[in-house]
Amino acid sequence: MIPTLADALAKQGYTDLTPVQTAVTDAELEGQDLLVSAQTGSGKTVGFGLAIGPTILNENGALDPASHPLALIIAPTRELALQVKRELQWLYAGAGATLASCVGGMDFRDERRALDRGAHIVVATPGRLRDHIMRSTINLSDIKAVVLDEADEMLDLGFREDLEFILDQAPETRRTLLFSATVPPMIATLAKSYQKNAVRIATTTKETQHADIEYRALSVANHDTDAAIINTLRYYDAPNAIVFCNTRAMVTRLTTRLSNRGFSVVALSGELTQSERSNALQAMRDGRARVCVATDVAARGIDLPNLELVIHAELPTNAETLLHRSGRTGRAGRKGISAMIVPAKMYKRAQNLLKWGKLTASWGKPPSADEITAKDEERLLTDPIWSDDFSEAEQAFAARLLDQHGAEKIAAAYFRLYAGKQSAPEDLSEIKDIARDDRPPREHKSFGPSKWFAIDIGREGKAEARWLMPMLCKAGGITKKEIGAIRIQPNETFIEISEPAVQGFLKSVGPDMSLENQAKLRALDGPPQLGERGPRKTKRDYDKRPRDRSAPPPSKQDDLPAVKPVPGAADDKAARKPRAKPARRDHGDALVEKRAKPSNTGKSVGKKPSQKGKSGYNSETKAPKARAGKPGGKFSGNANDTSKRFTPPGGKPKPRKGLGKGGAAAPRRGKS
Repeated sequence: MIPTLADALAKQGYTDLTPVQTAVTDAELEGQDLLVSAQTGSGKTVGFGLAIGPTILNENGALDPASHPLALIIAPTRELALQVKRELQWLYAGAGATLASCVGGMDFRDERRALDRGAHIVVATPGRLRDHIMRSTINLSDIKAVVLDEADEMLDLGFREDLEFILDQAPETRRTLLFSATVPPMIATLAKSYQKNAVRIATTTKETQHADIEYRALSVANHDTDAAIINTLRYYDAPNAIVFCNTRAMVTRLTTRLSNRGFSVVALSGELTQSERSNALQAMRDGRARVCVATDVAARGIDLPNLELVIHAELPTNAETLLHRSGRTGRAGRKGISAMIVPAKMYKRAQNLLKWGKLTASWGKPPSADEITAKDEERLLTDPIWSDDFSEAEQAFAARLLDQHGAEKIAAAYFRLYAGKQSAPEDLSEIKDIARDDRPPREHKSFGPSKWFAIDIGREGKAEARWLMPMLCKAGGITKKEIGAIRIQPNETFIEISEPAVQGFLKSVGPDMSLENQAKLRALDGPPQLGERGPRKTKRDYDKRPRDRSAPPPSKQDDLPAVKPVPGAADDKAARKPRAKPARRDHGDALVEKRAKPSNTGKSVGKKPSQKGKSGYNSETKAPKARAGKPGGKFSGNANDTSKRFTPPGGKPKPRKGLGKGGAAAPRRGKS
């Protein structure tokens, strides 16, 4: 390994390299393109930092004065890009490297000035980097290595076109390293197109996926989700914790709730500015905040120190998101807990997520108030303060307390003060401790003896159970409990009435057996004989004439009755024409009529009788004639745009006069 990089690892406390770091630093892979798949939290950032070292560093393990960039690191999100920059800064500090970042949400002018001053390594997001390339504010002519971090996520976010543009602008002699948690077909295609004889390195194994993370599924009542989150945070009392939500609205609501309960909490979502998001993460690193409520924007690559707890306030939509959320903890050999809050209505989804992600979780209930109190007592008894040495002033004050109060009273007061600094635990509702899959099937009680009736209205009459049932209940003086099956047929409907209610039902209906809307009811001797039930018809099945989509639309005049020839008519052709009914005018017809007359006359078509007999117009309706397959004239363009004109069927619009040569030319401006 290069001495400057080895010294940086030693100062940072590295004793052993992770499997992915060991694999990419193999001497045999020096100078080759790599396609690396490694699980979340395996040290990929330091891994590709070590991998590009021999490519950009000189023989002494240092860098020449900064000019054009030598290495390009591309990450999907702003937070991940800034985090990669921080990691590479300490790794290449001994080599004298200058780093610059190009991420969305930051001042473009500051980034341009940093690039003008010179940078050895540029860490960027795809969209902002493409902007710099198109504006010629970055020079890629000296690039020796390009790293795509979380390549699968960048493709999922729709950055494929940007990545292809960037890789096309980089020199062909570069090294290209793709790092991804998984290698879907899209990644394989990208690697085949932009890598040369890439070496495939896979350090992910399904058996060891998130081995340092303990998954727990906490079943709660539907209305106790917030209380379960509060109790989980109080029970584990992690130095850093992330609570994941699915929406920004949920982040805002839950942040306010936790802040009101005394938690030091920050929010992280897409609606915040980049500076606000950076300040939130920095507060978590500094210890000023201990809980971060975030959307999935923080689920990729974010590494927070001492992050021991991840809570899924809302279950994700797929197992991959669950893995990336949980991967914020249990990183680099540290242990972590991933707690899923599972309301009763989300029980099945939680089971599917664990199944699809090939994860095993321990099911249980959220910590209760008594368990949290016991945990507080345990933490108090094992607090490191009991082994500390106290100053003389502190011992003198302790003596004064003993003189005024007893030891038991002082201890009880201290515990109350200790517990008062924390949020009070919540009381949770009792839920049945039985899995839904293990519950006995619901017993369907028999309807009992009954009698069948028929109503002379069916599907052809738009019969529906939602209005048949209240009609029967009102007419027969019964409730819906006395009504059994309802079988709607094409022309009639069969109704099952409970036998004890039949006598009162018939008495209320009356001897004429009439219902509302002139519907008739008749009794049956037994259950109706119904055949096999076909597919449910749609509204189109009840149309009078089903339309053939392949044939042209029928003309409006095709529906008119034929007119007998008029004896002695001068024009037999005119006599054979059917008499047109007055057309119903609407806004569209008005537009057609107004556009039908050339604009140079200035008169309305509807007022000018001379339109009679002209080709393309109906003499009765003053509207364009309908032709076979062409219902009428065509008005092209927006109705509000007076520059567009009516085009008669089968003809071309006449050029307007007075517009210069050709009649359709634009008016000239200024002197002719």
